Amino acid sequence: MSYCVNCGVELDETAGVCPLCETQVYHPRYPVNHTASKPFPTNRAEVSMASRREVALLITVMFVSVALCCGLLNLFLRTQRIWSLYIIGAVLTLWVWSVPPLLKNIPLWFRLFLDVIAVGTYVFLIAVDLDGINWFMGLALPILSLLMAVMLFLGISMGGGRSILSGMTLVIGTIGVFLFGVELFIDFWITGAYHPTWSIAVLATSAALVVPLIVVRRVPNLREEARRRFHL
Repeated sequence: MSYCVNCGVELDETAGVCPLCETQVYHPRYPVNHTASKPFPTNRAEVSMASRREVALLITVMFVSVALCCGLLNLFLRTQRIWSLYIIGAVLTLWVWSVPPLLKNIPLWFRLFLDVIAVGTYVFLIAVDLDGINWFMGLALPILSLLMAVMLFLGISMGGGRSILSGMTLVIGTIGVFLFGVELFIDFWITGAYHPTWSIAVLATSAALVVPLIVVRRVPNLREEARRRFHL
């Protein structure tokens, strides 16, 4: 039995170099045995990573099993409420958020479109359980339609590799318009007339932020200064 002269680790008879410090092994009484099998693997092997399609299939099976189990439980354990719709809607929403991006490179606008559809379906299932089709059609559906239009606008506008300054300008301005529309729909649903209050403050704040950003974006010196100072 021999030991490494550099680090002192015990060496196997098949070791030509120290496996710890890679010092050359030489011992006149114990020459290296090239015919014996080595005590450790010589070829490096790695477990291949699961493909995106396999991960998507696994997530889909998990979500479908949860939805089916809850639906069957709700069917056999009869209650006055269809509580399984909440879980099925949540599962559907999570599936839309997680699985389609794994399958292929989907455009941003289409992903946002699917997200809004999933949220709208979830709200519709809640309305079905609560007998609230009226408020869904009169309030939730207009707000969801506005949200879908906003998401499509942002997805299409920001899908061309815009700068951070341009993206911030679009997002802030779109949020102000969206909240203005939300209060508009709420007021018409409750009172039948529009009485602007908090949405005007939000819209004014958005405008106060958007105008300087547009100026900075249009003036090259200011734009470069903002990029240097804020790492944009």
